[in-house]
Amino acid sequence: MAGRLEGKIAVITGAGSGMGAAMVERFCREGARVIAADISGQQNDVAKPFGDACVPVQANIAESAEVQRMLQTAVDTFGRLDILCNNAGIDGALGLTGAYDEAEFDKVWSINGRGPFLGMRYGIPHMLKSGGGAIVNTVSIASMVAFPQMPAYCAAKGAVLMMTKTAAVEYATQGIRVNAICPGTVKTGLSMGMPREYIDMALQGMPMRRIGLASEIADVALFLASGESSFVTGTVVVADGGYTAI
Repeated sequence: MAGRLEGKIAVITGAGSGMGAAMVERFCREGARVIAADISGQQNDVAKPFGDACVPVQANIAESAEVQRMLQTAVDTFGRLDILCNNAGIDGALGLTGAYDEAEFDKVWSINGRGPFLGMRYGIPHMLKSGGGAIVNTVSIASMVAFPQMPAYCAAKGAVLMMTKTAAVEYATQGIRVNAICPGTVKTGLSMGMPREYIDMALQGMPMRRIGLASEIADVALFLASGESSFVTGTVVVADGGYTAI
């Protein structure tokens, strides 16, 4: 039986660990051929089990030339681009807005805000050439509700949420769907590096009373990337164990 992404070509950023690595595994097992992109080098280990179906690429998504090279690799290797998962992100240092370091703000923005913009800026033209595609942006519930001492993170994620909606409207008649996932607290290296009081606070406010799994977010990304969501664009799928429902 054919997989849900059989024959599709995908680029996934932040593929070296966490949700990105889970997306790579899920997409490959559903028949996609994947460019697994990350800055860390860990994408090589993630890609290895899938052989020629998954090509690792080292890229800094804050740099325009590297994003363009990453996307061109998909076209040169597999012939086109059908799916783009802008998943890479960092949390940044904690600090009150009135004392937040400007350089730290710029660093967080460059990855979490500029990175997804560059992915869409240079990915959309490739999709237009091949007749359409699906873009999945990993945002965060921090785009919807406040997280104290995370002004840069919240600002960048909020911006990408609106970029998602804007691009979805712009390209709705040209075969390109653009959607976002808003995860809550998920068991990844990034979230587990947060102060314990932040994790405890999230759990206390979460009706499910548990942390999400990277594989659960990958399942949402699979739905949004597949034909099963063919009438879904410009929307946000919140996967937060009920945190924002209260």
